[in-house]
Amino acid sequence: MDTKPFAAGLGGDAVVITRVADRQWHALEDDLVVGRGHAQHRPDGRLFVSIDAWHDATFDRLAEAMSAELPAPLYTVVDEADAELTAGWRRAGFTVRRREWEYAVPTDPRVTGLEAVLPPPGVTIVPAGRADERLLRAVDRAIRDEVEASVGWQSMPAEVMARPEGDTIVDPSLYAVAAAADRYLGLIRVVRVIRPRIGLLAVRAGEQRRGIARALLAHALGTLHRSGCAEAWTEVDESNRAASALFEGIGARPMSSNLELVR
Repeated sequence: MDTKPFAAGLGGDAVVITRVADRQWHALEDDLVVGRGHAQHRPDGRLFVSIDAWHDATFDRLAEAMSAELPAPLYTVVDEADAELTAGWRRAGFTVRRREWEYAVPTDPRVTGLEAVLPPPGVTIVPAGRADERLLRAVDRAIRDEVEASVGWQSMPAEVMARPEGDTIVDPSLYAVAAAADRYLGLIRVVRVIRPRIGLLAVRAGEQRRGIARALLAHALGTLHRSGCAEAWTEVDESNRAASALFEGIGARPMSSNLELVR
């Protein structure tokens, strides 16, 4: 356990920064916890940090202690509307890497205009829970390799669900797929926890601009609508103009934005 004192607080009492566990820090003032810091590896291997502190000085010292002990690069995600938290990370040397918009997506086909959308000839939609796991893993791997070779997978929305190392399929039962005769061409993942979230919508590079993504979206949203869900949510990187156009074209509304910062 490491401790690092400094003067802070309204009364000038010493605040002590203590590493209480692996990648966890506390700021203590008179034995009262006045700040917490945490670091965690995301499934894509990047190290994300977070800090919850009562005062700017405490935040700054936690950020300093964590940055000194953790390997670079470090990442964090903040709600862009939280100007105070964003300013704290900027003081700690973090800069904006990307902006991600969160959309509320209607599910009613009369609103989305997807009621009559069908997959292109020779392509069928296999509902979630019925996909062949071998073919599902093959298309997921192929798409990830294609993205990594172009814009890089780190441009995709952050993946936060834990899974075995090296396994890129969160749960096979969550994926609906677009299938050709001998392989899968695209996939959509919908997670239902607190609210339905479209965590991934992707089509193989050579099969894009055929309407496969719209067909997958029509299927997934239609399924949610029939189950009584009026809205789903998704995140889209600001630089992904095609994805933004797809969702905005079916009536999705941008509700908030997150910033991914890096040091």
